[in-house]
Amino acid sequence: MEQTANLNLPYIMPSQAQKHVTHNEAIRLLDGLVHLAVRDRDLSTPPDTPDDGACYIVGAAALGAWSGWEGEIAYFVDGAWERLAPVAGWRAWVVDEKRLVVFDGTGWLPINGVPESGVEIQNAALFGLGTSADAVNPFSAKLDKALWTARYVAEGGTGSLLYTMNKEGPAGDVGLLLQSGFSTRAMMGLFGSDGWRLAVSDDGAAFKDAIVTDESSGHVTLPSNPKFLGFINYDQYIAADTWQTVAINNTVANDQLAFDTGSNRFTAPDDGLYRFGAVVGWKQNGTNVPSVLKAKLVLNGAGDLCAPLVASDVASLAVDGSEAALHLHVMAVLTAGDTVELAQFFGGLDGYVPASLTQLSGEWVA
Repeated sequence: MEQTANLNLPYIMPSQAQKHVTHNEAIRLLDGLVHLAVRDRDLSTPPDTPDDGACYIVGAAALGAWSGWEGEIAYFVDGAWERLAPVAGWRAWVVDEKRLVVFDGTGWLPINGVPESGVEIQNAALFGLGTSADAVNPFSAKLDKALWTARYVAEGGTGSLLYTMNKEGPAGDVGLLLQSGFSTRAMMGLFGSDGWRLAVSDDGAAFKDAIVTDESSGHVTLPSNPKFLGFINYDQYIAADTWQTVAINNTVANDQLAFDTGSNRFTAPDDGLYRFGAVVGWKQNGTNVPSVLKAKLVLNGAGDLCAPLVASDVASLAVDGSEAALHLHVMAVLTAGDTVELAQFFGGLDGYVPASLTQLSGEWVA
């Protein structure tokens, strides 16, 4: 055996003359291979004026002195090119790319960096970009911006981009978690069903649904927006010439429980713009016909939220309370804790607030 197994360095043989020649050849090879750094790995023809000791990974379709050396090391030493055939595991620093590559027995691949264009990554266990991935987050990225763009038609694409996230079945979860300091503040997606949902939290533990959709009908609900529809289930007596709170004591809907059927009033849970509506009627007490019917919304039990609406043709209404006398619509800016209630007034003679049609409704707008 006249050469070493890995680097093919020449041995000094017994009784060999001019031992320094063999020794110097080995030193020269070591000088090129140890801490291997190549100037380039794309060139197919040798440079015109290479520096002594310069190394190159020969590119495709090599010509001239490099012909047939594709993928191998071209080492310029003592005025001539020397061919060094790599074996699996050799590493080289590519100077013009500022990256480390390794020979896998077939070609040179980058290490500790992003693979070259066209390189396939299949069934990777972990992938970390700018950070370390782990078993909990096998794909992890730490960066300032990210871009997804469609491949254009001219590039062989469709010009469109569809981003797909899939779960096994309706009972599972698939979605996006938006975090602050790694504590979730918003989540949107399909959670526990196939209806899209947006929920928010101020502590990362308790979540409130902001938007919920039904996958069958396409209907959208806003569960956290205060809204209610209340009614009275009995004919309430109102004395003549006296403003009196209408005893709305039942609700058809009452999200956030903002309407209290015990106190017959709505309490604003947050600052904002609110919209209210009311249907007001009259039911006759005996033969009494009031000269006027009035209705208004009362703010905080004292002030008027709106000017009273007036119906002066009470005699033209059905006496059984089946016809609405007034429809009241109001928008107002409220402060959290403000209360709103419906009040009614009969002028001259008494009467009843009819259970058949009297309603009060309200909702948060913005």
